[in-house]
Amino acid sequence: MTTSVPAPPPQTPTTAYEETRSLGLERTGIEIIAESERTAVPRDLFWPWFAANISVFGISYAAFVLGFGISFWQAVVVTVIGVIVSFLLVGIIAIAGKRGSAPTMILSRAAFGVKGQKVPGVVSWLVSIGWETFLAILAVLATATIFTQLGWGGGTTTKVIAAGVVATLIVVASVLGYHVIMRMQSILTWITAAITILYVALTVQHIDWSAISALPAGSMGAVIGALVMVMTGFGLGWINIAADWSRYQSRHASGGAIVGWNTLGGALGPTLLVLYGLTIAGSDAEVLARIGDDPIGTLATLLPTWVLVPFLIAAILALVSGAVLGIYSSGLTLLSLGVRIPRPSAALIDGLILTAGTVWVVFFAESFIGPFQSFLITLGVPLASWAGIMIADIALRKRDYDDAALFDSTGRYGAWDWTSIATMVVTTVLGWGLVINLFAEDAAWNNWQGYLLEPLGLATWVSAEEGGPYWDGNWAYANIGVLVALVLSFLGTYVARRGTVARQEGRG
Repeated sequence: MTTSVPAPPPQTPTTAYEETRSLGLERTGIEIIAESERTAVPRDLFWPWFAANISVFGISYAAFVLGFGISFWQAVVVTVIGVIVSFLLVGIIAIAGKRGSAPTMILSRAAFGVKGQKVPGVVSWLVSIGWETFLAILAVLATATIFTQLGWGGGTTTKVIAAGVVATLIVVASVLGYHVIMRMQSILTWITAAITILYVALTVQHIDWSAISALPAGSMGAVIGALVMVMTGFGLGWINIAADWSRYQSRHASGGAIVGWNTLGGALGPTLLVLYGLTIAGSDAEVLARIGDDPIGTLATLLPTWVLVPFLIAAILALVSGAVLGIYSSGLTLLSLGVRIPRPSAALIDGLILTAGTVWVVFFAESFIGPFQSFLITLGVPLASWAGIMIADIALRKRDYDDAALFDSTGRYGAWDWTSIATMVVTTVLGWGLVINLFAEDAAWNNWQGYLLEPLGLATWVSAEEGGPYWDGNWAYANIGVLVALVLSFLGTYVARRGTVARQEGRG
């Protein structure tokens, strides 16, 4: 990995930033945003988060929630709590963007050290790459399924063209940068919201309350497992890029307003969509079973033919909207790791990786939902640990960040903060021992997880010789390791780093 070097003094980016909006291209990378350009207000944050999360994919996510074997009302509680709380955490980390006007992973240097930040930085980059690729894959598969329904052919040619169009849309918007993305998201919000409302109006007749009411209640372990899946699938999946979108906020913006608009923008759409999805998936066993392999395409099978084209366009735009946020931020994270290239080039590199991943899954992999969710839970543990550390660090700080020190390993934040790194490592190891690979056959490479479940009497591993592989027990699928990593890292950091943060700010 390339060794990072100190960035120019904070005032230097001002000159570079003057060219930011030329031809609509943002040239600013991980530098500190000039004070003259910090003109955004908290309500501006509503648009990117709402547009990225209003996708009809939220409806299909309900099937994953019910897949834990819980009742409709248990799923309602899980959805409301999981979505809102997870995006509330995103809002808290967004406060750091106002305090430091730099990308999330640069601000993370205050907690981990200028060089130590590379530890969570790698995790963050992998999560962002994974999410953006996942969304692109959904868009391609949805196109193929809907073209098949229309009788236009949904084979290889359709998938190749769809992959090219989707990848191009994502990469171009991400390369152009913040200002173009913000304008794009405000427009996409209205388009995707309108088509989503139309989808609800056209499918409401499929709701069968007798079937929904017949869904049996699940154990507390199953409820917790569904809660963790919702949190990692929504807010925690975005938490590592929260400050990337608040770094243009005025230094005088209200922290509470930033949290509020982030939470509202991110949580409003998914909460309503998943709740509606629970009624659809709970009413139709066939839909529930098919959603795993092609979420958007399966939802489209409930629609009349005349609305399939606008539904497809809205679905693709919504998925592209989410992927754009991911690839933009993954490019910034790549730069924070010490890769010295222009921000547009970083976005382009990640775009090529996205394209390659999409091609592989769409044309060669037999199933992607299983391996992806396994990947999500695995990275969700260290990401949750980082989030706990970062939230505690934000709570402990009383002053804005020292801009220059974020780029200087000899500055007040130092090169390595071994307390934070040790906290992340320890809580991640504990967390991995308390989560399981939900897809033991599709992603056998992850069956090493859950090593603390049997010693603690929470679950039993059933080997292939005994009819497995799978875990047995009420708490087997709770995946409490994500919550354990989040809570323990927060508490550990809040206690162990109080003095360090006070000294960094000249208070101790």
